[in-house]
Amino acid sequence: MQRRDFIKQAGLGLAAATATPLIAQAQSQPATPQPQPSPPASVTGSPTIKWRLASSFPKSLDTIYGAAEVLTKRIAELTDGKFEIRVFAGGEIVPAFGVLDAAQQNTVECCHTCGYYYHGKNKAFSIDTAIPFGLNARQMNGWYYYGDGLTLSREFFAKYSLINFPGGNTGTQMGGWFRKEVKTLDDLKGLKMRIPGFGAEVFSALGAVPQALPGGEIYPALERGAIDAAEWVGPYDDEKLGFYKVAKFYYYPGWWEPGPQISFYVNKEQWEKLPKTYQAAFEVAAMEANLRMLAAYDAKNPPAMQRLVQNGTQLKRYPDDVMKAAYEAAEKIYAEESAKNPDFKKLYDSLRTFQQLSDIWLSLPEEAMANFMQAQMRVKK
Repeated sequence: MQRRDFIKQAGLGLAAATATPLIAQAQSQPATPQPQPSPPASVTGSPTIKWRLASSFPKSLDTIYGAAEVLTKRIAELTDGKFEIRVFAGGEIVPAFGVLDAAQQNTVECCHTCGYYYHGKNKAFSIDTAIPFGLNARQMNGWYYYGDGLTLSREFFAKYSLINFPGGNTGTQMGGWFRKEVKTLDDLKGLKMRIPGFGAEVFSALGAVPQALPGGEIYPALERGAIDAAEWVGPYDDEKLGFYKVAKFYYYPGWWEPGPQISFYVNKEQWEKLPKTYQAAFEVAAMEANLRMLAAYDAKNPPAMQRLVQNGTQLKRYPDDVMKAAYEAAEKIYAEESAKNPDFKKLYDSLRTFQQLSDIWLSLPEEAMANFMQAQMRVKK
């Protein structure tokens, strides 16, 4: 007999010999009722709390608006329905661009919006969403969750009585819809374009005339010629809003939004009143919403792009002179803002330090693999 088999059989025999008297003893004694575990304190002892969340987005944009619904549904499930957050679309209780102020002033307990909508309040807000030639979606998550992004941004948002949570990302966006083709840098002179944040500043430096409009107002402005161009998100949402019907040239890449993050902003006083279990539920649900939004856009954008092209959309890459001029203008703007705004400088310096190494890393496996696979797919066709 092999040693291993001997040990195995001996062990089984010992276990059986030991168990037999114990079983007999148990059968000879009357059954004693066993105490049932008490329900967790988080279920029985926690208060019922109802919040309101103001979104900057219309319900029709199911993916970007839907992230708030992902958050609230999961929180309700994690707290047995005791922590309830009701979502209001942009304009229902406060204007689309007023939701951050509403959360700061405790008109609502929280909101779902983009930091760069509040560029005029402090340009450091824009870093929470995206800056031209900044981080892509994966890099934003890396910087926020494992770099200094979340720590530094929370220091900044605390000055406005808010605490921030990443709450979605669209991935690198498209570069906007144009009624006329952009062939050179000169074609941007005097062009009226809907675009927020630092992207607006860069376009202004290139001679364009930026406009700030909520998503629901872009189509009519394009249709009646009040603006000549507009950027929003990407194929899936842009198709829903019908931009291809009033502007046929669709440019890429959206160099001003390489990885735009949408965020949940919570009134800090209200946050600190929450039971710890509710805070944990919120954090987990926000992270899920962040993940799901990007995954949804990655799945929905490719077929939407195919439909747009089939409907006559003309895809155009930004000319090299536009890209180069935009990059140089952005770098100058950042240097000027860093010199006068310590909030911006602290966040920007950290972001660029992270990006410097991250770009080198991603250019090795990611870019090489993507280029190879695209070539192979074209050969198969």
